[in-house]
Amino acid sequence: MSNSYTTPEHERSTGARPAGVSSEQDAAANVQQMFDTIAPGYDRANHLLSAGIDRTWWTRTARLFQPILQHPEAVTLDLCCGTGDMTMALLKHRPTTPGATPILAVDFSHQMLSLGIKKFASHNVVPIEADALHLPIADNSVDLVTSAFGFRNLANYHEGLTEILRVLRPGGQLGILECNQPEGLTGALYNIYFKSILPRLGGLITGNERAYSYLNASVERFPRPPRMLQLLKSAGFTNATWTSYTFGVVGLYHATKP
Repeated sequence: MSNSYTTPEHERSTGARPAGVSSEQDAAANVQQMFDTIAPGYDRANHLLSAGIDRTWWTRTARLFQPILQHPEAVTLDLCCGTGDMTMALLKHRPTTPGATPILAVDFSHQMLSLGIKKFASHNVVPIEADALHLPIADNSVDLVTSAFGFRNLANYHEGLTEILRVLRPGGQLGILECNQPEGLTGALYNIYFKSILPRLGGLITGNERAYSYLNASVERFPRPPRMLQLLKSAGFTNATWTSYTFGVVGLYHATKP
């Protein structure tokens, strides 16, 4: 008897692949260029397209890591920081005492990071323009790594996780806030919005409808929670969990380096 079952894309995908791109190197270059292009309208688009709920997601995530953030010597790395909204949410829980370690804000899009730097002015943040798969950061030197809506854009998810594991200290924590493809009625409504409405609205706001079509495709391609938890475990993390936010359209992956 033949088996016609085809493994879903989100279960076999190894990383982001914009349309027409096959290699990891080309995928990374394509995504980088895309974010450089939409950077000027990125914040406004995000807030409008999420009806402002995105601020709640950042706030909730940052609050979870308050026990780490409140220590002046703790080293925090906000990976794929974009224009810095997650970084700013983390800052609210950092001590303002002299000598407190700055938050490291990393992104490979020059234009996105440039906008973040404007927000970081007068704040204890060190911006770093770098590739998330090749971080210029020492082994076992970071207490907390966060990533909000950027991890799924990596060209290789496993390599991204192993690189995060490398820079984390033993006992260090990881928080990945990411979009998810919910199921049931919520999933059906979500698909209508993401496939038919969001690309057009995003295109009107930023002038780049293709980028927001990619957004929909990248969420479809990204591993669902069970698969993502497997990836975290196979990369070497322990105590991996996923917490659903807003009916499952977004969620937080939380894991620890042994």
